[in-house]
Formats: sequence, C-alpha cells, structure tokens
Amino acid sequence: MRRPLALLLPLVAAASLARADLPFEVPGRVETIALPPAPHWVWVGDPLLRRTALVDAGTGRLLGMVSSGFGMPAALFARSRPEIYVPETHYTRGSRGERADVLTIYDAATLAPTGEVVLPAKRAIAATTDGLAALSDDDRFAAIFNLTPATSVSVVDLEARVLSDEIPTPGCSLVYPAGARRFAMLCADGALLLLHLDESGRRAGLARSEPFFDPSEDPVTEKGVRIGERWYFVSFAGRVHEVDLSGESPRFAEPWPLFDDDARSEGWQVGGAQHLAVHEADGRLYALVHRGGPDEHKHPGTEVWVYAAEERRRMRRIELQSPGLTFLGVPIEADGMAGSILDWLLNRVFRSVPELGIDSIAVTQDDDPLLVTVGAFSGGIGTYDARSGEFRGRVFGGNMTNAILQAPSGWGRP
Repeated sequence: MRRPLALLLPLVAAASLARADLPFEVPGRVETIALPPAPHWVWVGDPLLRRTALVDAGTGRLLGMVSSGFGMPAALFARSRPEIYVPETHYTRGSRGERADVLTIYDAATLAPTGEVVLPAKRAIAATTDGLAALSDDDRFAAIFNLTPATSVSVVDLEARVLSDEIPTPGCSLVYPAGARRFAMLCADGALLLLHLDESGRRAGLARSEPFFDPSEDPVTEKGVRIGERWYFVSFAGRVHEVDLSGESPRFAEPWPLFDDDARSEGWQVGGAQHLAVHEADGRLYALVHRGGPDEHKHPGTEVWVYAAEERRRMRRIELQSPGLTFLGVPIEADGMAGSILDWLLNRVFRSVPELGIDSIAVTQDDDPLLVTVGAFSGGIGTYDARSGEFRGRVFGGNMTNAILQAPSGWGRP
C-alpha cells in the first residue's frame, strides 16, 4: 500500500509546481468589442438574469452583455454612433419599493454605462418588447411608451441627454419609428396615430388616420416589422396589413393572407411571442407559425414560412428543430453516437410538447443571412440558413432562458 503512495507524491508535487508556473489572472480588465459588429451578432434577452447578451450566432461565442433591470430586456441600437440605449426599471427593494425608470446609455465597444436619463416612472412593461420603445431614424430621439393605464410617450434627446417631453396619447399605444421627427402608434379603434416632434423633441403635432383594421373582428398584433418605409402588421387571423409611411400621411394597402384556404382548414396560424422577422435587402417576410385552435395565436411555433413581401406569395416552409437545452445556463450537449441520440430525443420532445416550441425569431441583415430561433424554456439558440432553410446548428449564449431576439443592422458604428 505504501509503494503506490510513494509514487503518487512526486506526481502531486510536479503538478503543484506546474500550477505555480501559470500566469496570474489580473482582475478588473475590460475587453472591447471590435466595431462595426460582425454580420451574425445577435442580442438575446434573459428576463431571469435581467440582461441582454451579445452572441455571435455563427461561432457560438458569448461576446458580452448589458443589464436591463426589471421586466423583459430589450435595447435600442444607434446606427450613427457607438451607443446602445436600454430602458430600465429598478425598485429599491428588488421587486418592490420605490420605482425608478431610466434610459441607460452604454458604450457599444466596452458595454459599460456612460450615462442615463431619468424617465417618468411609468414606462410600459409587458411580456414582449415590440413597440415599447423606438429610436428616430436619425438616432436623435428615443421614444418610450408609458402605460398607467393612461397612455403617453416620453421623448429623450439623445444628444443633449435630457428628457424633452412627455406627450399624452389617449387611446393610442406603442411606438414605431416613422422618420427623423415622427413616430407611429396603434390606436384602440384600429387607426394609426402619427406623433410629430420639433427640433427640440417636443410635441409638434398629432395626426390620426381612419381605422385600417377592425379591432373587434380581427385585431392586428403589435409585433410589426419594417422594410424601408413600409411596416407590416399581421392580424390574429393571419392577414397582413401594410402601412406605407413614406409620405406625409400613411397609406394602407389592401390586406393579404398568410394562409390559403387549405392552410386555414388545417389550423395554421401565427404563433409565439415574436412571430415576425424580415430580411430587408431580399424583401423577405418570415412568419413563425403553428397549428392550433381559436385564441392559440401565442402558442409557440413549429415552422417558419417565408414570403416574398412585394409579390405577396409564400416561397418556403422551414420545419424547425429544437434550439437545445441548458441547465442554469450550461448547455446539455454530447458527441458521437450519444450526440445523435440526444439530438433525436430533443427533437422528439420538441415536437411532442407544444410549450417547448419556438417563441421568437430574428434574421440577420447580411449577405449570408441567418434565421435565429429561441424558445422560452430552451436556453439554446437554433440557427438556419435564412435563404435555403437548412439547419446550421445550435449555439449557447449562457442565458438561463431566452425571451427576446434582436438582430439590428449597422449598429454601434464609431
């Protein structure tokens, strides 16, 4: 019994000496992100960790993260300067106490906070972030939607870093960019409100259109997407409403259906919390869909249907796979035969348990675009060739859950 122990002691001593030769890690070092961003970088929001994480969907590397405070995490990305803006809510006792709302300004290269603007403590917090905040097209102003339940918009001058105005918008909600000094809002009667700002960011006028959808018969969802000056909103029944905001007044095209009679008879409908995405250069509209019954439009999706937006025709169906599982942010993976069995099991469970479907999609805006998918209970990120629909694989960004996807184009330019 003593000989093995005698042989082991020199090995332990050698290992100790080897460890002693390793360089010491210096704490407090700040890495920087090379800007402009790489084509396949996406932001993935985790409400449990209260952050949005920057992930390279092509390589799977976690590049950094910014804090987001209470509620669903989402950010605004400037295209003309290296800054990121995050509407945040904080409570003095964590989940209770005195409330403080701020718009925090982050350096896009270091992801370090560089300033903040105090907001009226009434910004809307919802299960999804579509329409809760927006940047003007020239990055000068940020508009943050408030709900108390009275509706209003807080306007922040991002150059002066001050609150410019709070503008009441009774009956109209959410904010969508519509120019350098203009934001669009959806109204409860189906109309569109255009909010005009002056050069100081104060209210210059409100213009309300005639209703363009019927909120009683078939309301649109708030998850609008944009190609150029045209916004696309999809109704619960799968009708696409196009809103052209290139002129002084909005123009509404005749709605067109995502689903033909056969698809409707089979129960196909939009699904998930973030069910639309676009590739602007290709003019493609991506819709997350599933089969379900009445009032199941928020159930997770199982396929993505791709449309030529200008031609109003479906081009492709993409059958989705499981984005992968994590445990406390650590991916569950395997190689070889075990990996094949795990992949088969993940997809079997994915297709058998509706709650494990896809909740959010996004498309990168480069010349070789990726379709990116996440599920609220998965922790992983699925990637696909956005043009062919081929499954590329899974990446993991360290989140415990993935709720919001953002693939902004041209952000953070120095």
